[in-house]
Amino acid sequence: METEGGADGPRERIVAAALRLLEEDGAEAVSTRAVSAAAGVQAPTIYRLFGDKQGLLDAVAAHGFASYLATKTATEPGDDPVQDLREGWDLHVGLGLAHPALYRLMYARTGPGSPAATAAVDVLAQHIGRIAEAGRLRVPEDRAVGLVRAVGEGTTLTLIATPEGQRDPLLATSAREAVIAAITTDAPALPDPGPVPAAAALRAALPDVDTLSAAELGVLREWLDRITAAQGGT
Repeated sequence: METEGGADGPRERIVAAALRLLEEDGAEAVSTRAVSAAAGVQAPTIYRLFGDKQGLLDAVAAHGFASYLATKTATEPGDDPVQDLREGWDLHVGLGLAHPALYRLMYARTGPGSPAATAAVDVLAQHIGRIAEAGRLRVPEDRAVGLVRAVGEGTTLTLIATPEGQRDPLLATSAREAVIAAITTDAPALPDPGPVPAAAALRAALPDVDTLSAAELGVLREWLDRITAAQGGT
């Protein structure tokens, strides 16, 4: 009798089969009948393990996110957090161009609150946090994360939708540099880089502060957010 766990269990075979069909022929090819035949299982097994086709597609998206995150987190941070953001952006766009059907599923067809998508945002937020700690963030961290996500995902989906021979080879680089210019400052040459980078840097370091009460931290966090939001939004 087959077990459901393990590398060769039916769940893993079903997800692998669905992923192959997705990458070969797109999401429309991932039917219950086609997946059950490719995985060597009966259709009721798919319904029992995943509920329905959307549940199966969610599992495939989660698998894609896990593989992507394993690649991103395997890279050690460098000395320049802005350069790390550039490299992460290029890795993200490269994923989309190498696996367009999977990318569309991961970023255009999953609903909000997906655990895998949340994990991907957390990795991006860590990149942004390191930029803030270095005193080089000119906008609030949440806004920076949102801008990188919106422009990065939109750029990648635009490239995927454009025939390969018609793609602008500089589109991703231009979009990347525009976002970086909007959210970061140059490495400060003087001890005082200005109020916004200083406030953002202190805001990023608050989790390490243990000399203030929770109420005091809350007030300080609000003040710092107001500084970065008021002066960083221009």
